Amino acid sequence: MLLITGATGHIGRTLIDELNRRGADFRALVRSPRPDLPAEQQVGDLDGPLDLHGIDKVFLLVPGTGLDHTVNVIAAAREAGVRHLVYISSYAVLGDPIPAMGHWHHEREQLIHDSGIPATFLRPTGFMTNAVDWLPTIRAGGYVLDPIGPGRSAPIDPADIAAVAATVLTEEGHEKQEYTLTGPEAFTLAEQVSILAGAIGRTLEVRPIETPEDAVRFRYPDGAPPDLAAAIVEGLKLMRADTIGLRTDTVRRLTRREPRTFATWCGDNLQLFK
Repeated sequence: MLLITGATGHIGRTLIDELNRRGADFRALVRSPRPDLPAEQQVGDLDGPLDLHGIDKVFLLVPGTGLDHTVNVIAAAREAGVRHLVYISSYAVLGDPIPAMGHWHHEREQLIHDSGIPATFLRPTGFMTNAVDWLPTIRAGGYVLDPIGPGRSAPIDPADIAAVAATVLTEEGHEKQEYTLTGPEAFTLAEQVSILAGAIGRTLEVRPIETPEDAVRFRYPDGAPPDLAAAIVEGLKLMRADTIGLRTDTVRRLTRREPRTFATWCGDNLQLFK
């Protein structure tokens, strides 16, 4: 029996469909019953004690930046004899030194590792769904702000993360593994915007942002907490400096199919942007 946390999010909702297709036995952890969710449901949350008795494997997607949720899940998993945790981490933990945006994932990984429960860490790059963050300026003036210039990344469709997670949860041999997951193509932000513009049949302007600090001020006009602002500035500088873009073949190896392209994602989500 599997337990799926984050069941209504970008990854979790697709993971439920994947598990249903595979005929897996699983429950979705929900704060309140969801009639629109095609899964057996367990009411609860990560804020306090959990009952994981009868659960063999847990798919763990933790919101925010704290450690409390992870501590709660580990305590419940050890008490119930859970034998496998699959944690959604981030490729940011691969930095040397690890950037601020990767620290909480690294700390959670360490907690899970120290628990002694066999685990798999899935470390995706940025999500293709982050393009939805461009909607306010697209609607306001047909433009997208670009704080990373020549920097390249290989964003991944959350559906591919879900497909990998389904494989790891339903097949043997993935315990104590760390998988870095990327999309198939590395883009500048301007190249991504061009693909989106072609998909929706509309001209979109790309407006450079001169400094990471300007990007923080635009996103948080009333000021961001200092630690968060510093983490965003550091992350944008690192993204601008990476003019190659990390890519792996892990999605293809584990799912035995090609990962989804950004153009495909745009085509599937036209109504969001139109």
